Amino acid sequence: MGRTLGVILVLVGVGICALVSLFLGSGLATGQLSPAGAALGFGLFAGVPLVLFGGAGAYLFLRGQAEERELAAIRKKERLLGLIGAQGQVSLGRAMLELKMSRDEIQNAIYELVNQGLFAGYIDWSTQTFYSKDAAQVGSTKCPNCGGIREVAGKGIVRCPYCGVTLFIPTQPAA
Repeated sequence: MGRTLGVILVLVGVGICALVSLFLGSGLATGQLSPAGAALGFGLFAGVPLVLFGGAGAYLFLRGQAEERELAAIRKKERLLGLIGAQGQVSLGRAMLELKMSRDEIQNAIYELVNQGLFAGYIDWSTQTFYSKDAAQVGSTKCPNCGGIREVAGKGIVRCPYCGVTLFIPTQPAA
């Protein structure tokens, strides 16, 4: 929406500038307008609208592009969450191919989903596979992969020192 409105405002600014230029140019050509009057008229009736409409339009256009990028990132996280949730387990390579994301992008997306309270599960780094698990099962002190006692590695992240899996535990309930 912002991009479209931005383009419209830029076009309106350019259109007003063009119409005023034609009008003032015809006044100059017929001798009904002095050059000083044409310059003043252009500044007031063409330059100001061009700056106001064009500036506001450019701002809205750039803002709309930034919003589109943010929305695309959110959609990728939703698709990643859906992919893992629907199948119960997904290899990191498959997720990278299907979502066209790098390993770091997927890892960051998972961490963000955990911090938002939207994902609970674990990744086995030896097989590079994501597993979706019930939050109660992941929240216990035993590793769902090997049964060993786990250690806290960060907010919402727990690592098993025995098998090396990283468990993702939501830090807040999903709204």
